[in-house]
Amino acid sequence: MQTRITELLGTEYPIVQGGMHFVGLAELASAVSNAGGLGIITALTQKTPEDLAAEIERCHQMTDKPFGVNLTFLPTLNPPNYEAYVQAVIDGGVKIVETAGNNPAKWLPILKENDIKVIHKCTSVRHALKAESIGCDAVSVDGFECGGHPGEDDVPNMILLPRAAEELTVPFLASGGMADGRSLAAALSLGADGMNLGTRFMATVEAPIHDAVKQAIVAATELDTRLVMRPLRNTERVLTNPAVERLLEKERTLGSDIKFEDIIEEVAGVYPRVMQEGKPESGAWSCGMVAGLINDIPTCKELIDGIIEQARSIVNDRLVKLMA
Repeated sequence: MQTRITELLGTEYPIVQGGMHFVGLAELASAVSNAGGLGIITALTQKTPEDLAAEIERCHQMTDKPFGVNLTFLPTLNPPNYEAYVQAVIDGGVKIVETAGNNPAKWLPILKENDIKVIHKCTSVRHALKAESIGCDAVSVDGFECGGHPGEDDVPNMILLPRAAEELTVPFLASGGMADGRSLAAALSLGADGMNLGTRFMATVEAPIHDAVKQAIVAATELDTRLVMRPLRNTERVLTNPAVERLLEKERTLGSDIKFEDIIEEVAGVYPRVMQEGKPESGAWSCGMVAGLINDIPTCKELIDGIIEQARSIVNDRLVKLMA
């Protein structure tokens, strides 16, 4: 299954594992890459650039296939040492970077000088066009369904993907709501060149997170996510739990007066407790509506092979026969 994305990334299939905090470690990234997709290490999960360098080396030892690194540029008063993180990517021989958050223009020259392909995550067509204009090689178009930060426009992928196809010339991935072969067939039919999966890859054997988190995703339905931090214009889709409902009650009570400090108990330092200690109800953590389509915990190879087989069946059997 060759598309512009497989040609760009050098992968067998047009399937990418998105960057995820405390999930995108070498175990998962290498498993996805070995199965024919593109695995991605999340840089800022590593406390220091030296830790990232070690994680990249660990991934190289686990796969000889292409893998990437996610670099999320956060608008913080005390930003991480991005220059050193970027250098760790370069020194580690990684040739694909997924950028997210702020505009990556500052870092594109050095990435390009080192022959690194850049995929930028976008939640709107206008942001995707901006990424294309500054020289990104591809974009990941995140619909309203996605886990994590869906932006503030609330446009679902049935609209966002064909709009992106109308406007963009660079390859793009469909992200948000992607789960299986039906997702891939639909994404390709709407104009995308492949798909990016986040939540679905969390519920795999190789995902280096606590089994309690995987079971929470399997047990969830499409009705079990919530949007938090909307009043702060930092909207995040998370799996509901008592802490999330407590956070939402604070938002309702405080209204436009709410500050980040008011919800810090529910959002700060949550990921280590959830992903590593297995306490999924301890705070707000990203999860997509696609949880409603996740009913098992396969290996990455089983998942990817199943996606490709189902997509081919849909196109070759169902769609061809309907159009005959």
